[in-house]
Amino acid sequence: MRVEDRAGPRSRPHGRNSCAVRRPIAENPPVAIFNVDGTEAAPAPRPSSTTPAGRAFGAIPPPALVLVGIVSVQMGSAVAKQLFGEVGSFGTVALRLFFAAGVLLLWWRPSLRMDRRAWTVVVGYGLVLGVMNLSFYLALDRLPLGIAVTVEFLGPLAVALGGSRRWLDALWALLAGGGVALLMDGRGELDLVGLLFALVAGTCWGLYILLGAALGRRTSEGNGLALGMAVAAVVAVPFGVAGSGRALVQPWVLLAGSGVALLSSVVPYSLELEALRKIPPHVFGILMSLEPAVAALIGLVVLKESLHWSQWIAVLCVMAASAGATRTARPDA
Repeated sequence: MRVEDRAGPRSRPHGRNSCAVRRPIAENPPVAIFNVDGTEAAPAPRPSSTTPAGRAFGAIPPPALVLVGIVSVQMGSAVAKQLFGEVGSFGTVALRLFFAAGVLLLWWRPSLRMDRRAWTVVVGYGLVLGVMNLSFYLALDRLPLGIAVTVEFLGPLAVALGGSRRWLDALWALLAGGGVALLMDGRGELDLVGLLFALVAGTCWGLYILLGAALGRRTSEGNGLALGMAVAAVVAVPFGVAGSGRALVQPWVLLAGSGVALLSSVVPYSLELEALRKIPPHVFGILMSLEPAVAALIGLVVLKESLHWSQWIAVLCVMAASAGATRTARPDA
């Protein structure tokens, strides 16, 4: 998941035109990093201009990076769900994070020479990723993909609305709550334990937003991401081995697991982390509002998971709450 998953996402922007805060691209420009409240923070370490991945990402607009990440992570979740029958949710998480960590460590070859604060952020980021993926896949084992992502999405929405005293933001919170009520009213088939796991994953997703921004400030390029993913793998792999044993080493399972790792972790987290270097965390919001709908559509097309009409309305309510909180937020300072 983004993490499951959603690597992905996901405070709200301060208004529709928030992308205007980005600087024009110049040769080897400093990277503008912003705090959650929209104020500019200390710049992140400057990426090497000779890194091919850095140059490739730099040529892609941040909104496109986020959108590609959304589709990738939800396709990865659909593939992962089809592995549950063979290795279970824990085994699937273990494969995903193990291969993702391996690929990122080989690609970035991060230095272990960091200060104490940087290591604190890396370890915290990795722990959140591990718990987020474990809880999301446990939810996904019990709920349709679109519903699991919609409930999980309440976490970053709560981060966006947290601390606000405006009545309009209270309206968006009520709209999201109404969406959850409609989900529960669906057809009486939703698993309560699955909903609780999705809420835990959502809480971790909110923390991922904050820690992802801090990771961008404390580390350069994908070094912190690679080390954080390694920490997440250390958290998840023992659960997978204990639950699945030798089933994890079947050739086709390993191949599928590597595909899940690329789709659900390597591609989206790399894209999102790069986007976070260029735009404030809350600029994610207007784009991430699409995530529940993308998940529901991929669940319908790939997994043949049809939702009741009231559940589709619930998905739209959560999306509308996110988009509304984005468009009516105060401009960046």
